[in-house]
Amino acid sequence: MDWGTELWDQYDIIEKHTQSGLELVEKYVKFVKERTEIEQNYAKQLRNLSKKYNLKRGNKDEPECSRFSSFQSFLDILNEMNDYAGQRELIAENMMMNICIDLTKYLQELKQERKTYLSEAKKAQQSLESTYKQLDNSKKRFEREWREAERAAQYAEKTDQDINATKADVEKAKQQAHMRAHVAEECKNDYAAQLQKYNKEQNQFYFNDMPLIFNKLQDMDEKRVRKLAEGYILFSDTEKHVMPIIGKCLEGVTKAGTNVNERNDSMTVIEQNKSGFERPGDLEFEDYSQGINRASSDSSLGTPKGPMDLLGKNRSKNFWLFSKKSKKFTPERTTPTVTEDFAHLPPEQRRKRLQQKLEEIGKELQKEVDQSEALGKMKDVYEKNPQMGDPASLASQISQTSQNIERLRGELSKYETWLAEAGGRGDTLRYRTHTFNNNGAHDVYSPDGAHSDESTPDASQAIYAEFDDDFEEEELTAPIGKCTAMYNFPGASEGTIAMQEGEVLAVVEEDKGDGWTRVRRNNGDEGYIPTSYVTITLNK
Repeated sequence: MDWGTELWDQYDIIEKHTQSGLELVEKYVKFVKERTEIEQNYAKQLRNLSKKYNLKRGNKDEPECSRFSSFQSFLDILNEMNDYAGQRELIAENMMMNICIDLTKYLQELKQERKTYLSEAKKAQQSLESTYKQLDNSKKRFEREWREAERAAQYAEKTDQDINATKADVEKAKQQAHMRAHVAEECKNDYAAQLQKYNKEQNQFYFNDMPLIFNKLQDMDEKRVRKLAEGYILFSDTEKHVMPIIGKCLEGVTKAGTNVNERNDSMTVIEQNKSGFERPGDLEFEDYSQGINRASSDSSLGTPKGPMDLLGKNRSKNFWLFSKKSKKFTPERTTPTVTEDFAHLPPEQRRKRLQQKLEEIGKELQKEVDQSEALGKMKDVYEKNPQMGDPASLASQISQTSQNIERLRGELSKYETWLAEAGGRGDTLRYRTHTFNNNGAHDVYSPDGAHSDESTPDASQAIYAEFDDDFEEEELTAPIGKCTAMYNFPGASEGTIAMQEGEVLAVVEEDKGDGWTRVRRNNGDEGYIPTSYVTITLNK
């Protein structure tokens, strides 16, 4: 069934229906545009939210917080939310490109096509109306001329019967009647021709022209409906396309939650904040009845290794775990002055900071030594090939590099000394630096600055090496207990030993307050492990 056959007389209905179809397309395009705006605003708010709660660079709490699994997982969630926002933006972009822009362009084509078909229909209607007017005019003229011919014939007959009429009058009346009859006959033939023409055009109009136009409009409308249906499907498919990626983002959030390890976070708190102090000893009884000197009794308060002595606080004051809340400022509540040797920190934290400082100086020193080696090679090349450059032009850089190396050697020695004072295990850095004599030749110095005749090591070799552990060449000591690993430990640093969760190791040396315990495997391998990673059982 088609419109041209079934709706041949419903031009107004077809015109109205096709117009409402175009309006529906426009309405859907506006709907999708508003949806894209919602997605874009949603994505923008998600990005701002992630940015708001993400730790800003330079935040003083960042280094400490970043070591906690719960904090790291929260950062992972913020990153996943940022990626999630990107997918929402992608949905909005694809909807705008594949639905809004495409349908808007198609809508303009539909309007033009519909306008063309309706214009053809109006032209056909106007042509039929014009033919009908010609038919009506010829019909009216035929009617008028036929009546005139009848009156002329009646007049001629009356004149012929009139006895008073002359022969000339009769002849004239007959000629007039004959002329009128001839004109009427011509009008009749013209009317018949116009009628035949109109009937033919009318038949063409109702059975060919208009049905063809209506069928074209029907085909156009069906294509519009199909295109609109595709737009509906794209509305869903656009979001389905990114759902796998959104699913991965949500899986990332779930993984962030499962990565939280509360036990490791607790161990991290211990590692970061363990002071290494011993607990205060018992206070001695001060017997004033025996006349004990007050000054000497004051010195007996607290243990020599207690927090008060180590922190340099007033020995006559008791040590409290919790500071009393008071708005009044007292000298005891002042922040310790930060010193270069980190003496203001507790022993454990001081050792860690000194070791960290040594690593930083070591890296900087390595850069300078590499630079020194490169300048030396460049100078040798210039001396052998003067056309490539002037060796003297490198003098200032060589001198500056040598000064930097000497300065860093001094700092390294200074921090090594402080680390030894702080109770470090002697795992200080051993290094050899390259300097230049007056002739530009390489001199090799030992840590104490004495000249050595050793040849210059290859640049690819490590500039620094750690002292061999103090137990490598010693005789094996008897174990003092055993321990069971609670967590995996990679043992990547020199002097440490790797272990797996559940592994049982022999304890060779107890933790001396620095958070490390020396252990041994059955095969004789020894090394240090974090005390907080194991449960220790000592021999009785």
